[in-house]
Amino acid sequence: MTTLLDAGWPLLAAGLALGYLLGSIPFGLIFTKIAGLGDVRSIGSGNIGATNVLRTGRKGLAAATLLGDALKGTVAVLIASRWGEGPALAAGLGAFLGHLFPVWLGFKGGKGVATFIGILLALSPLGLLVFAAIWLGLAFTLKYSSLAALAASAATPLVLWALGHGNVATLFLMLAALIWWKHAPNIRRLAAGTEGRIGQKG
Repeated sequence: MTTLLDAGWPLLAAGLALGYLLGSIPFGLIFTKIAGLGDVRSIGSGNIGATNVLRTGRKGLAAATLLGDALKGTVAVLIASRWGEGPALAAGLGAFLGHLFPVWLGFKGGKGVATFIGILLALSPLGLLVFAAIWLGLAFTLKYSSLAALAASAATPLVLWALGHGNVATLFLMLAALIWWKHAPNIRRLAAGTEGRIGQKG
């Protein structure tokens, strides 16, 4: 089995830097400002992701944000994959960190689910199908988007290991841990029974 270090530090660093720069593009903030809605960080949760953009009432902007946040992870991995698996994985990590901690916004970014999905699309489309099945199943039955994302992200490394993608699974174990950390407020609300459900008003 190859390791992340086989590509050499220069290419790994290049992949990480490329990923970070792409991942740090704040699509939610850009799209809402272009639309004349001001700074999305001033409403709702203060987050730059699609869920908070949706609170503006503009479903199209929220969908565009979701797509942009996902594809920046996909593009980063696909570009770096030309240099090998190691740089591709480094680019995925960089894109995720860039989304969570964008330097342009004082290192205060989103929660990472969309970018997680985009990276997974580039590295394991089959893994993404399993993620989507888990997310959709829980979201439709329990009506908690956050719980669905937490469960699907936690299952992803196990699925990837079962598929024989050890290096990719290791990356997604780290990404899933970061998603759970960023969702700490949601976890507390779920435990308290105060987390908002999908479609819930107010």
